[in-house]
Amino acid sequence: MTVDLSVTEDEVNLQGRDAPALASGASARRPPRLLLTLLGDYWWRRTESLPSAGIVTLLAEFGVSDAAARAALSRLVRNGLLVTSKQGRRTFHRLSDRAAAILDDGARRIFSFGRSTPDWDGMWSVVAFSIPEHSRASRHLLREQLRWLGFAPLYDGVWVSPRDHTAEATERLAELGVDAATVFRATTVPGMPDGGLPQHAWDLDVLRAEYDSFIARTRALRERTLAGTVSPSEALVARTEVMNQWRSFPGLDPELPDELLPEGWPRAEARELFVSTYDALGPLAEHRVRQILARYTPELAPLATHHRSDATAVG
Repeated sequence: MTVDLSVTEDEVNLQGRDAPALASGASARRPPRLLLTLLGDYWWRRTESLPSAGIVTLLAEFGVSDAAARAALSRLVRNGLLVTSKQGRRTFHRLSDRAAAILDDGARRIFSFGRSTPDWDGMWSVVAFSIPEHSRASRHLLREQLRWLGFAPLYDGVWVSPRDHTAEATERLAELGVDAATVFRATTVPGMPDGGLPQHAWDLDVLRAEYDSFIARTRALRERTLAGTVSPSEALVARTEVMNQWRSFPGLDPELPDELLPEGWPRAEARELFVSTYDALGPLAEHRVRQILARYTPELAPLATHHRSDATAVG
């Protein structure tokens, strides 16, 4: 099978680099994205192949129909993110090496986000580009990847970040074949209009509301989990949902320096709740995944494991 080495939409989704506003909604529940999330959570760095019937049943826990699940498998195989094998009449799948590498990169970004705020040197990364209308698919992918890197649009075609992500931005431009672009680092000058300050590329009031909503939902879930009132089936779905909700934040919050943030910024509290809830739900969710796989491959079921957030961040 020939695999296109350019960036595909599935690769963007694999890392969680889709539109942040959708990451905890419809996009996160698309079967291809959901399947990759589950394999990353419970079949992390394993090379054994899983039966397609077991994968379809696993997706059914989230309300995905058999037809949609099998379509997701076909799409991911076609895009080089899953590898297919046969054992008699049964079909098996595993993550490709390429998909595993992208999952690892995305996991490091997701689980390290918010752990600490690095010192700021006062410099801004700037990406200015012009992509014609007939290449709007590339323009869409570039925008989503820039968001994943912590950029936001200051003006149409001018994106900024308080962190030095110029190397990554340059790499994304090359992958997408965008030539009409300029990447540089700069500082603001004294006396410029307040409305043009780069930090205004982000609506911090809206972002705070997103954090507050996440904190309220996740705190209630953690309390129920610690009280022992969450079943394995519910834990599997809830753990995936809290992951999907959290991984929207790297694209929404550029980790602005403390000096540019309002007092009482809720990022640290949200991260603590995410990490503790995700880890607390792990054993229950793992139990449910093993139950499902045991119906199809009892010898592989014990290999399904959850991994803690700290292991993912450093791994």
